[in-house]
Amino acid sequence: MSDALLADHEAALQEAVRSFTAKEITPNAGEWDRAGRYPRELFSRLGELGWLGTAFPEDVGGSGGGSVHYAILCRELARGSAGIALGMYVHTALACAAVHHLGSEEQRLRLLPPALRGEQIGCWAYAEAGAGSDVSTVRTRAVRDGDGYVLDGAKLYITNAPIADFSVLVASTAPEQGLRGLTLFLVELDRPGVAVGGPMAKLGMGASEMAEIVLEGYRAAESDRVGPEGTGLLAAMKVLTLGRIAAAAFGVGLGEAALEAALAHAREREQFGGPLVRQQFVRFTLADVATRLEAAWQLTLHAARLVDAGRPHATEASMAKLFSTETCTWACERALHLCGAQGYMLESAAQRFYRDCKVLELGEGTSEIQRETIARALEG
Repeated sequence: MSDALLADHEAALQEAVRSFTAKEITPNAGEWDRAGRYPRELFSRLGELGWLGTAFPEDVGGSGGGSVHYAILCRELARGSAGIALGMYVHTALACAAVHHLGSEEQRLRLLPPALRGEQIGCWAYAEAGAGSDVSTVRTRAVRDGDGYVLDGAKLYITNAPIADFSVLVASTAPEQGLRGLTLFLVELDRPGVAVGGPMAKLGMGASEMAEIVLEGYRAAESDRVGPEGTGLLAAMKVLTLGRIAAAAFGVGLGEAALEAALAHAREREQFGGPLVRQQFVRFTLADVATRLEAAWQLTLHAARLVDAGRPHATEASMAKLFSTETCTWACERALHLCGAQGYMLESAAQRFYRDCKVLELGEGTSEIQRETIARALEG
């Protein structure tokens, strides 16, 4: 993919992140995946380089840029390790973005500078055992108590929880109001009343760490509430819409890594008197993968540019997320198939890509949710 139409500053970011990833992430990705460990020190490195601050303004410690810059960052990090890219994304595009867009000036100035330097790590606590795509089933409660709130409940499948310092958490302040009763809170994970479970074993994304967060009598001050009461659904939808563009970029980057692995194997593997890449089936499969990934990237760029232009982008973000993540799953399966027995071995990168890809179709709204969003737009 040539990306010939990227602006100079966009191309420079791409080249810088690609070089960093090749030197500092790709060589260690397999080890981090097997260990189930996110190297916390990597947050500091990404902060020092200014990349955690991508798309955040300078007054809160950001480095500027917009959604296109962020999509480039996600794509290039995912080429090295989708798990590493996921941990960075949850920290910046979910936790930090929620504080930036919805928090008070005091919250923004207190939390964002150290978070964007990589000194503090955040997570986004939305999902529960019974609340995934259906946000109306959130059971975590925040009850008024004096000049603050008492929070009780449990959040499940929370990426970054084992290494995080704070969480932006969705709770219900008015259960009788359903969706309109949801509110966001800042929760410090080392305070009394909150417990973080041990890292959860997952099929893929091994380098990202995930755990349950349990709240029992956690006391939150008025100043810990993010935005007015009852705005949690709106906040969640805004964050998730932007997150769909990032997920689309992940799909492109991970798919590219799979394509590169398959191409390298096809060039080296000798079959039927020559390299595997000379076989028409193999060549055509690689061509199809490259073509679909190019289309996925153009959809992703289009959605990101709409965001940067201040234009409506929800439908385009869903289209990009749907096409890119499903293309990624197909590309990773094809790459594993082309790599044969060698790709099936646990030391192979191809099997890691295959395990990592599927979750992209599930997070930030499943493929079915994306299709529903697109269909509603078609209906007007």
